Amino acid sequence: MTSPQPGVPAVEVPPGWVTRAPSPDDVPALIDLVAAHQRAVRGRSSVDADAVHSVVVGVGSWTRRHVVVTDDAGTVRAWASVHDRAAGRTSIEVTVSPDLPEPQADPLATGLYTWTCETAKEVARERDQDVTQLDATVLAGDTRQQRWMQAIQLRRTRTWLQMSRPVAAEEADPQAFPPPREGVVVRRVAQHEDGLPVAEDVRAVHLVLEESFADHFNSYRESFAEFVTRLREDPGHRWDHWWLATVDSPEGPQLAGAVVGSVLAEDADGFEGSYIDYIGVHRSARGRGVAKSLLHTVIRDAAERGRNRVGLEVDADSPTGADGLYASMGWETVYRTESWQRDIETS
Repeated sequence: MTSPQPGVPAVEVPPGWVTRAPSPDDVPALIDLVAAHQRAVRGRSSVDADAVHSVVVGVGSWTRRHVVVTDDAGTVRAWASVHDRAAGRTSIEVTVSPDLPEPQADPLATGLYTWTCETAKEVARERDQDVTQLDATVLAGDTRQQRWMQAIQLRRTRTWLQMSRPVAAEEADPQAFPPPREGVVVRRVAQHEDGLPVAEDVRAVHLVLEESFADHFNSYRESFAEFVTRLREDPGHRWDHWWLATVDSPEGPQLAGAVVGSVLAEDADGFEGSYIDYIGVHRSARGRGVAKSLLHTVIRDAAERGRNRVGLEVDADSPTGADGLYASMGWETVYRTESWQRDIETS
């Protein structure tokens, strides 16, 4: 075991290997590490290089703590991170070189996951939280990660469908989709002349999403500050990819739904895509075609921008049957991920 840099807990590693905090110079190696892991599990990779840069040394690093492991040749062989996602919610992640044999990979992963658990407790204590939920995302079929999850007593709680829909150029036509139902209005979040959004609209998006997901899996209250900060960490974030929907009522227009979107990096053909980070419809407005109108808006916007796809994630057991709606509108599942979770006391 080597002596880590100050602030990085000790992790057992083979002789000559080093644990340390990552530097900007490590970003290309970390991108390659994640890509190799994805290819080993699902045969292809879709790593967003800008997103990796953000979480390691960019804006996203402000709410994360990291440790990398290098071998005796200085090659990055593993990476662990802890994300202070919200009060009482901590995301953890460990990536180990897929070419490491189990006798090396297993103890290394166990040590790094122990580090993530202890670091998560420290992060939660700084928020005066007695308990925090650990949350890890695992590619479905990744038996090695599943084994490591069980070793630190996390349990699989949910499966998520990672879906994508192709976008055709003709869908930019205003007549490509039927208009919203009577009384439904979809509009982009208002912006000031400098491009920043109008505060009232941003708060409205947060409010409608909080209410929309109240009956969904693992729902919890995320403060407005946490919500905005987390979304702005994404290098694909754009304020002009936020929309609000209202419906008519006797009292006037009422908030009914919202979308928060972002930009997907260029694919192998050089085309960007659009991504729906969140789409929510208030329970009082369900059944009025709000979700479909919001989706049509995002597709049309993507076509207008010359993009070739719209991606999203959906709960495989969504209580609203959202996966069925997406499938009926042309989305197909590209791959699946799993949530593994555990509540831990911070004392």
